[in-house]
Amino acid sequence: MKRIIVGITGASAVIYGVRLLDLLTQFDDYEIHLTISDSGVRALWEELQIRVDIDDFQLESLIGHSSDRVVYHHHSDIGASIASGSFRTVGMVVAPCSMGTVGAIASGISRNLIHRAADVCIKEQRKLVLVPRETPLSPIHLENMLKLSRLGVVVLPAMPGFYHFPKTVDDMINFVITKVLDQFDIDTNLIQRWKEDPLL
Repeated sequence: MKRIIVGITGASAVIYGVRLLDLLTQFDDYEIHLTISDSGVRALWEELQIRVDIDDFQLESLIGHSSDRVVYHHHSDIGASIASGSFRTVGMVVAPCSMGTVGAIASGISRNLIHRAADVCIKEQRKLVLVPRETPLSPIHLENMLKLSRLGVVVLPAMPGFYHFPKTVDDMINFVITKVLDQFDIDTNLIQRWKEDPLL
C-alpha cells in the first residue's frame, strides 16, 4: 500500500484539503496520513462550519464518513512516523498552504509536524505539492515559492481553469484537485480534460 501525507493549514479555501482527503479515501491502494494545524481548524469552522477536535480527532467530523486507511497525527507530535525519512511515503500535499507555512518550509524551520513532514519530503527528494491560496502575492511570498520551486517542490496555486466550462463551485474545486492528484498519477475522472472525449 502506498502512503501519502495530507496537511491542512489555515489559508482560505480549506475546502481543497477536505475534498482531497475525501477523494483519496476512495482509493484502496493508498494509506493517508493526515495532520491539521491550529489555524487549519479555525479555517474549517470559519469557512465550512466544520468543527474538528484535533486532540480527539474523528474523521467523520471532517469528511462525513470513516476510513481505516486514514492515520491522523497531531500537529505537535514531532515524533510521529511522518517526521522521519525512514518512514517511506510517495510524498505530501499541503492544501491549502498558508504563506506562513510556505515561509517555514522555505526556511527549513520545523515548528510543527506539517513543516517537518514537508522538510522530510524535500531532503528525501520525494514529491511535495503545495497549494497556496493568497492574493495579491508579496515579494516575500514570491521569493519563498521560487526558492521552493528551485528545490523541486511543486507550487500548485489554487487557480481553477475554465476550459472545462465549470457550472458550479464544485467544478472549479475539482479542477484544482485533479491538478494536485495528477502529480501522483492518480486519475479521478472528475473533469473534462482539454481535447479529450467528454466524460461518460
